[in-house]
Amino acid sequence: MASSVDKGNSKEIDIIASAKKVWAHKISLLIFLVVFSVLGVIVAVNTPKVYTASVVLAPEAQGTSVSGSLSDMASSFGIDLGNKQTVDAIYPEIYPLVVSSNDFVLGLFDVKVRTKNDPTQKKYIDHLKNDLKTPFWDVWKATIISKFQKKDDDEGGAAGAGGQPDQFELPKPVYDACDGIKNSIVCLVDKKTSIITISVSDQDPLVAAIVTDTIQHRLQDYINNYKTKKSRRDVAYYKKLMDETLVKYQKAQKEYADYADAHQDLSLQEYQSKQEDLENNMQLKYNTYTQMQTQYQAALAKLQQSKPAYTVLQKPTMPYKASSTPRFFICIVYFFIGLVLDSICVLFIYPLFKRKKKTVDGSEETLFESTETTPSASEDIPSTTNDDSSKADNASTTASGDNNTDSAEA
Repeated sequence: MASSVDKGNSKEIDIIASAKKVWAHKISLLIFLVVFSVLGVIVAVNTPKVYTASVVLAPEAQGTSVSGSLSDMASSFGIDLGNKQTVDAIYPEIYPLVVSSNDFVLGLFDVKVRTKNDPTQKKYIDHLKNDLKTPFWDVWKATIISKFQKKDDDEGGAAGAGGQPDQFELPKPVYDACDGIKNSIVCLVDKKTSIITISVSDQDPLVAAIVTDTIQHRLQDYINNYKTKKSRRDVAYYKKLMDETLVKYQKAQKEYADYADAHQDLSLQEYQSKQEDLENNMQLKYNTYTQMQTQYQAALAKLQQSKPAYTVLQKPTMPYKASSTPRFFICIVYFFIGLVLDSICVLFIYPLFKRKKKTVDGSEETLFESTETTPSASEDIPSTTNDDSSKADNASTTASGDNNTDSAEA
């Protein structure tokens, strides 16, 4: 128990001693705190505010089979049975990949947006180029990168064989713009509930809300187009067959009517047989046409049924509170960084330089100490002799005094 208490006290003493040591170097502490505080203020002022708008969607539950029910029960416990691909190739877990694809992001370049302080509509890509504030450290970095990029463009650029642009390679500015938009878009899917959350960040809150709403509708359109692709093909196919059978039925009907009008006064069996054949052919064409019409109506119903439905749980609205790091917090962080760096310098770096200095001057100091201790030891020896001589003198004085007393008495 006593040893543990001693260890705790020693730790406290070490911390207190370290704090006192840091406080002893007040000039160094003041320099570090002032420099990093000013740096924190510069970074906080030059860091633009960012606003985030979000939309929350709940897709329609599909599949009422036993396997689908078991999959839903397993997903509630965080277990994936892996039978989603048997139902559909694009399920909610793949939506983030769709949103972050280049084809999807390129479609956002021409979206019409307007800022909070300017009602004039402009393209989203123009807003990213002209309206966004860039910190000075990013400006320097972009300047350096642009210089190297110009050299690369002068040497060859993005041209393919024969000087023609490569269809598989995006121009560098377009690629950078796509990368910036991807970083500002976040699509999250809850595996248990399949709830989709789409968030867009921008320096203007109104632009963030407009782009979020656009991404929501375009994602829904993309999924609708995929899931209804086969049904739309079936609808087009049966529509084509229905139109063809209608033309054939109309042709057979016209042939029957023309023949009946031309031979209505004739009662010969040959003409009656021909008329019956034309009538049967017309009826057959009509039956085929009605069947195709029924198939077409069924395909339309299937198309409507295959369209997924989404429930918007939270609409995108313009945020009024910035989602970026508060500037006051940035200043505090830089203040503590200065404090930590000063403590490291005082406790670890400064002693290293002092030790090096001592190793250089250590031999002279020890030599000086040895020369000082030798005379002190030699001085002690005469002092003892002097004490002995003084004692002998006192004894002789006492003896002479006694002799004088004895002679006086005699």
